[in-house]
Amino acid sequence: MLRVLTLATLFPHAAAPNLGVFVERQTLGLAAHPDVALRVVAPVGMPPWPLSRVGRYAPLAGLPKRETWKGLDVRRPRFATVPGTGGRFHVAALVRALVPLLTEIRRDFAFDVIDAEFFFPDGPAATALGRRFGVPVSIKARGADIHHWGHIPATARQVIAAGQAADGLLAVSQAMRADMAAIGMAEDRIRVHHTGVDLARFAPRDRLAAKAAYDVAGPLVVSVGALIPRKGHEVVIDAVARLPGVSLLIAGEGPSRGALEARIAALGVGDRVRLLGAIPHTDLPALIAAGDVMALASASEGLANAWVEALACGTPVVITDAGGAREVVTDAVYGRVVAREAAAFASAIGDVLAAGPAQEAVRRGAEGFTWEANTAALYAHLRGLLA
Repeated sequence: MLRVLTLATLFPHAAAPNLGVFVERQTLGLAAHPDVALRVVAPVGMPPWPLSRVGRYAPLAGLPKRETWKGLDVRRPRFATVPGTGGRFHVAALVRALVPLLTEIRRDFAFDVIDAEFFFPDGPAATALGRRFGVPVSIKARGADIHHWGHIPATARQVIAAGQAADGLLAVSQAMRADMAAIGMAEDRIRVHHTGVDLARFAPRDRLAAKAAYDVAGPLVVSVGALIPRKGHEVVIDAVARLPGVSLLIAGEGPSRGALEARIAALGVGDRVRLLGAIPHTDLPALIAAGDVMALASASEGLANAWVEALACGTPVVITDAGGAREVVTDAVYGRVVAREAAAFASAIGDVLAAGPAQEAVRRGAEGFTWEANTAALYAHLRGLLA
């Protein structure tokens, strides 16, 4: 058996069930492989008291240190984070928290490899732990872990050093692979590892009935992503404001909610544009399948799961030229890749609505992204590190 220790700071828990659901789904697939035994370590960053007892941190204090999560043995150690330091001390704190835990785990689970599922702080911590316990380390790059943490002064050196020291590297897209190489990681050592999509859950539905569930009758644009500046929801709101009779539903939560609400009010489109808040991942297929278009104006991405999930639902996408966008939109029937401008989005959304591509034709764009392929590739990669 290949004994895998999955290290993932992005992993769902009771207080944030949508956090890193793509990591969860990948991990469940790998754990189900007949030649794999797997444990999960999902560290939780906490600031010093009393900050740890207020705001968004308060629910984290009550999370169990160990639990069975969807059949997975998951440890949730706490590590100290210091606000205002740009993350520069996260790795050292994480290593301090994990050395005793991994020492304990190895007493009855002598893991063969550490699989780090985000580049920061997971990656640098994993390389330090790999050296300490004498096992190879793989690190996967997903997007902001390279585009943000790999460039800001406080953490860039740690990210690059981890990429150079790791035994194996994964990237969610060819574009991400190039971005990793651009900051000093050896491109020939980086394997592209595409995400998967559950083609049974994310599938075309009766679009009129799906719209009716959201009290929408006419053309509908949907958008899925955290309410943060990087996702560019304001661009899509401005675009839809230029398209009379078109509605927009945005699923996600975050610090930009107030600004987006103000923008919707200022444009006078409150009757057509709604912020739905955080939607459970189990409810996303129905929402996405209701849309005639899925639009997301991201400033940066790796390869967004929402893009592939939309295609699987038969919903074409209008997205920016971010990350692996052109690895997904390989045919005009799947949607458009456009500039991050309201006018460009409005034009592209109008074009797609006018074309009205068949749902089954759009769905073909997702058929190359399966969790079965994802699992097989990850297993081969990790097994190869032991050779």
